[in-house]
Amino acid sequence: MPAKNAPVDLSSAAQGADAAYPGAARSAAANAPDAVDLRSDTVTRPDAAMRRAMAQAEVGDDVYGDDPSVNALEAHVAALLGKEAAVFCTSGTQSNLAAMLAHCQRGEEIIAGTGYHVLAAEAGGSSALGGIVACALPVGPDGGLDPDHVAAAIKPDDPHYPISRLLCLENTMGGRVQTVARLQAAADVAHARGLSVHLDGARLMNAAVALGVPARDLAGTADSVSLCLSKGLGAPCGTVLAGPEAFIARARRQRKLLGGAMRQAGILAAAGLHALNHNVERLSEDHAKARRLARGLAELPGFGVDLDACQTNMVFVSLPGQRWQQVLERVSGAGIVLGRSGRSIRLVVHKDVDAEGIDRTIAAFSQAAA
Repeated sequence: MPAKNAPVDLSSAAQGADAAYPGAARSAAANAPDAVDLRSDTVTRPDAAMRRAMAQAEVGDDVYGDDPSVNALEAHVAALLGKEAAVFCTSGTQSNLAAMLAHCQRGEEIIAGTGYHVLAAEAGGSSALGGIVACALPVGPDGGLDPDHVAAAIKPDDPHYPISRLLCLENTMGGRVQTVARLQAAADVAHARGLSVHLDGARLMNAAVALGVPARDLAGTADSVSLCLSKGLGAPCGTVLAGPEAFIARARRQRKLLGGAMRQAGILAAAGLHALNHNVERLSEDHAKARRLARGLAELPGFGVDLDACQTNMVFVSLPGQRWQQVLERVSGAGIVLGRSGRSIRLVVHKDVDAEGIDRTIAAFSQAAA
């Protein structure tokens, strides 16, 4: 039985991945009107104001560059992150893959942390489609990379080895945030050795809000940045990739190759603009609710909660060893929708989980553990 408040092992890729859970029963539970869905912050639904913005969006043919809403979103994100240009992609996976394909040639190497999304949860697209070699490094307690490890991983100019071309960073990682200095230290090593740096910023705005720094300061540590709109920001889909103009031109070509060139995409871009204009500051509310959930679960006998890891909107919980399956069954029966079944679980708070939902979740776990 784990000690109360014992740290939870976050090394498993499944802890951080937004993996789908198959089955009609799970779909029915998630769509129940009173469900508290804690699988991921990807489950948010557009609210009335966002739907109005989508309905009123000006649209055109984005493949021809004629969609004013897409153009506005790309310009907005480029300015927000301090980059020259940006391209609207269908998903974070497509955005990261387009970035890696634009940075690297076949047989070249990316260096990233073990468990980072680009290595662990994107179906191996960089190697399967791009012929890119992956080098995985251990991550620190905050999800960051040790600059010495980065330096040691960069290959010498030798025909026996792949050419180290790109360092991939990620912020947040497992709900934890990395400071500008932490990202910069690893990026500086890569840049000094001629590598480019890509930042998977799927939840970058969570990090910016938690740290109280502008997003462009975090983004400034990397050459290219991927910003997801469909997680805590609450848009229905879409990710924006930002970077230098020449790089974005290459990435736009890769987006086409990957089948991601859309037509009247302004309806989706309008949702992303609304999210960036209205749902960034409120991320602090999700962080506060997650901390309240973490503290409530930490009080339950036999539960291990990593309170230190609860820096943004994620709570990692280790359930009582002999009864974890029973606990999950009872909690699910109370209308709390959870992700992958296992003794160690991840709970993700988002804009569609209100204070009452947090209270219901704590009560459901408490009753199940009794």
